[in-house]
Amino acid sequence: MRVLIAGGTGLIGSALAANLLDSDWEVTALTRSPDLPQSGKFKRVELVKWDGETPEGWGHLVSQVDAIVNLAGEGIADGRWTPERKARIRESRKNAGQALVSALQNADAVPKVLIQASAVGYYGPCADQELTEQAPPGTDFLAQVCVDWEASTESAESMGVRRVVVRTGVVLSDRGGALPKMALPFRLFAGGPLGSGRQFFPWIHIADEVAAIRFLIENDALAGPYNLAAPNPPRNREFVRDLGRAMGRPSFMPAPSFALQTLFGEMSTVLLDGQRAVPARLQKKGFTFSFPHAIAALEDLV
Repeated sequence: MRVLIAGGTGLIGSALAANLLDSDWEVTALTRSPDLPQSGKFKRVELVKWDGETPEGWGHLVSQVDAIVNLAGEGIADGRWTPERKARIRESRKNAGQALVSALQNADAVPKVLIQASAVGYYGPCADQELTEQAPPGTDFLAQVCVDWEASTESAESMGVRRVVVRTGVVLSDRGGALPKMALPFRLFAGGPLGSGRQFFPWIHIADEVAAIRFLIENDALAGPYNLAAPNPPRNREFVRDLGRAMGRPSFMPAPSFALQTLFGEMSTVLLDGQRAVPARLQKKGFTFSFPHAIAALEDLV
């Protein structure tokens, strides 16, 4: 089996590649940095350069793979949301998806399945409402980014490609992403809830994220949207309590909403507004989480 991963050198992509390689899959990763050392987590991964906007130089590869996983897009939480940055966040996702569709349109053969990345931000801030995959999209910036992201590869379905959309929560990993940033104030004995701490925190362990994507690739009957987040999402104050326990640190120093809004501007919504997203379809189809509870996941990672 062979897979093409757009954004294959990122946090999720590199972990997925390692997992598939252990099962003797062939993995090709589209990346803006094809000169990464061919060792460690990229050992045995074929790295192919792309510009994130066109199929030039790699489009022919879609005829040679069984699956495509599209994870490409500029980081949401890498800086304040200036108008220019918001445009890059949105356009990077739309352009990547459109490039994949263009490659499929010109392919001699199409893969069996395309996994399209999205996020639980699709639903927008929803207070305490439980969100299954049937919930409508929100109207804020992140929700509209997710709507466009999902739509960018929708036309692949008319070409006979089974398409699965994965709406992912905050991925917890000890190799990058949100967790090391969240852990830093705890290491300094200054950790605590963000804002009121009442907002729900949809999270998923990197091992479950990878296992769920693989489950969706390998089950031919599965299509459409799936929430990739641990069952029973905790409120932020409960999650940071568990993080403090896992690290052996106190968790009583709250970060006031006004301070986060001043520091991060509009991007503070990522920290202060949560989604009570639940993996209803994934569990109904028989997927079992290795880390359904935050404390076990955090103890494993920190």
